[in-house]
Amino acid sequence: MIDVRRGPDRYEGGDVPAGITTRHAFSFGSFYDPDNLRFGPVLACNEETLAPGAGFDEHPHSHTEIVTWVVEGELTHQDTTGEKALVGPGDVQRLSAGSGVRHAERNDGGGRLRFVQLWLAPLAAGGAPSYEVLRGLADGTPYAIPAAGAVLHVRRPGAGERVTIPAAERVYVHVVRGDLRLDGEELGPGDSVRITAEKGLEVTAGSPGELLILELP
Repeated sequence: MIDVRRGPDRYEGGDVPAGITTRHAFSFGSFYDPDNLRFGPVLACNEETLAPGAGFDEHPHSHTEIVTWVVEGELTHQDTTGEKALVGPGDVQRLSAGSGVRHAERNDGGGRLRFVQLWLAPLAAGGAPSYEVLRGLADGTPYAIPAAGAVLHVRRPGAGERVTIPAAERVYVHVVRGDLRLDGEELGPGDSVRITAEKGLEVTAGSPGELLILELP
């Protein structure tokens, strides 16, 4: 099964007067849709845009794997485990909330910050929180999210190149940039695809692209 969801149909959120624009792919906060709560372990896929000086003040999380991919700008992260980092394009940030952690995310730079944030349910609740940043993830290098039984693949095909979709039980695809085609469907920035029990799928890039591909249980 291939379920294409369009970027313009995302739920609009954030706090525009505070310089925060958010577009949600799943039910989130006041945007409730009982038919769109999750896909496998994926609970959220948020496209965030923060103006200079804007951000999310310290707030709590628990029992969630939070994976962040910066598209443009630089994200300042700080949490109650004592971790503090600057995260830029090409870096993968993962916060395992475990039994509970608080963190803040801000744009302390002088330009716009854009990032995609994925929330996944862990296979088992609880545990100690942990944090890591992997710098400069190379194209096609898998990034394991073991607590959720998931693997992230970041692919950057050139025009005319093809990307093979993993033959997992479930796969979630998010288009960061580019004009792409999957199984006859034209895809653009902000579009996503939820794939269940399919094999032999490929994405073809009509222009240089960037994809986040989650291989899921």
